[in-house]
Amino acid sequence: KMNPKDDWMFNQLGDDRDHRGMRIPKEDTNFYGRGLERPVYFCTGEPQVRGKFKNNTTGVASTAGKFSSAFGLGYKMFFNVNKTYAETLLHHSVAANKLCIAKPGACQTASVLSPYIYAEDNWTDDMELAAATQYELQKELGENSVTVSDFLNASYSYALQEPVTPWLGKDTANHYQWYPFINVGHYELAKILRDKRRDTIIQFYKEGIQRVWNKAKQNAFYRGVPFIWCSNNLTVSFAIQCYWYRQLTGDTSFAELEQANLDWIFGCNPWGTSMVYALPSWGDTPVDPHSAFTHLKNYPIDGGLVDGPVYTNIYKNLIGIQLMNPDEYAAFQSGLAVYHDDYGDYSTNEPTMDGTASLIYLLAAKEAEENSVRKNQLTYSHDAIIRGDSSRKEIALVFTADEYGDGLPSIIKNLKEQHIKASFFFTGNFYRNEKFQSYINELNKQGNYLGPHSDKHLLYCDWNKRDSLLIDRGTFSQDLDRNYLAMQQARITGQEKKYFIPPYEWYNDTIASWTNDKGVQLFNFTPGTKSNADYTWPQLENYKSSEEIFQSIIQYEKEKNLNGFILLMHAGTDPRRTDKFYARLKELLDYLKKKGYQFKRIDELLSQEF
Repeated sequence: KMNPKDDWMFNQLGDDRDHRGMRIPKEDTNFYGRGLERPVYFCTGEPQVRGKFKNNTTGVASTAGKFSSAFGLGYKMFFNVNKTYAETLLHHSVAANKLCIAKPGACQTASVLSPYIYAEDNWTDDMELAAATQYELQKELGENSVTVSDFLNASYSYALQEPVTPWLGKDTANHYQWYPFINVGHYELAKILRDKRRDTIIQFYKEGIQRVWNKAKQNAFYRGVPFIWCSNNLTVSFAIQCYWYRQLTGDTSFAELEQANLDWIFGCNPWGTSMVYALPSWGDTPVDPHSAFTHLKNYPIDGGLVDGPVYTNIYKNLIGIQLMNPDEYAAFQSGLAVYHDDYGDYSTNEPTMDGTASLIYLLAAKEAEENSVRKNQLTYSHDAIIRGDSSRKEIALVFTADEYGDGLPSIIKNLKEQHIKASFFFTGNFYRNEKFQSYINELNKQGNYLGPHSDKHLLYCDWNKRDSLLIDRGTFSQDLDRNYLAMQQARITGQEKKYFIPPYEWYNDTIASWTNDKGVQLFNFTPGTKSNADYTWPQLENYKSSEEIFQSIIQYEKEKNLNGFILLMHAGTDPRRTDKFYARLKELLDYLKKKGYQFKRIDELLSQEF
């Protein structure tokens, strides 16, 4: 059942009057004469005109199809997070798909001051994706199989109407004429199909790539993407299509072409510059983009992908472009294409949201692909290793300590008796503490791995807002260096591969990056058991008894397994905990040995990777 306003949909917020000058959003009250209010453009399915420029709208499907698939994806993402919200997204996904069918055609933007309209002409690709999304949603919901199949058949029917995205292999196109710049529906549909239709869809991708390759193979950059407005967006999108084709088929015929397009974005181009703001940090990247944030406030927009080079004849005929500084790339400009790192050039140096989003997807896909082919299948979280090879019955016992080391006599005794080597990560405070020196020496003598746990046991990031750092890079680096100095003074040397577990076992992606830059691999314990709670005492809300901890390990091993596990415990605990878990270490070792597990130092468990 549709609500009365389920057919309300808006294609555009604001218009080109926003381009009358540089300003920060909260300070732009005079551009429409209505304070902070902005016009919104209703999806009527009919041509619209606000100023003197009329668009060529023929329907609403290009917008409604995108909405339907996006809402459908949102439903899947939020179902286990906020079911009420997820159900709302599902409702909108279904409603938007009905609008696709009711009003097929493309929906373009409206312009008031200039002729630059987002002139999208295609829409069957959006309906293809929407129908494929509905097929998956309705199948999950257990709807009638005949009705569900109708969605799949409809998706394939739309796919046949636009086999190849029209710009592929062409020299030019209107602004956003074929958007999105690749057919996302083909990829989603190919993943669903199990009959000969799948081969047909994949062939559509191959044909489009081949058209570009026919042009690209004629130049040193393997450049087959036209230099139209937002050429970088097309470049990234085309690289994604190559990636998807390779994922679907395993065919690496276009791997070099795929890589060449990614390399183009990061500097392998005639201008020798990355097209991504501040990425890489050490390279030549845009510093003066057409952005109010950087121009007025000097706010960093790291990771923003700029429009990219355009044909010289397009650039010369654009309205209102004026370079504000001498062109540092003047020697590399040509009669074919130009690029300027100058905020006055809105055609080549303006960061775009859709291009940046596509690049984020591509880079994430590349990272995931790299992780998936690693020999020992390590598991990562926030760029730190949290589990070794899950196909091997190997475990690394890891003990950390800062203030307390009362468990070390018992731990050392049990490890020695069972001929097991473990890994110990101590703070600088611990390494410098005279009362622990004999234990440190004995651990080192027995061949255990000893590593750092920060010098002063700093808390790196907020407990509730993990992305919020509580230290700066200098503090982090200095603290870790001092931890290693304390190890050196304690005569802990010879660790060929350096591993580091963060204090409090709490960190984020930035900490992992900083650690990596210092030539050290960050890791953390494998979640799933309660072994890391052995530091708690009865007065704490999160207190866990030794029996509860022991049973959590046994239960996890029975229900899943402990293959590749990094099992964290503490070398000592607060005196208020009298139920010491390290007192049950022998019992735990006996149990794990009977289950066939082998014990490895952390560098042995992870050595093939780092």
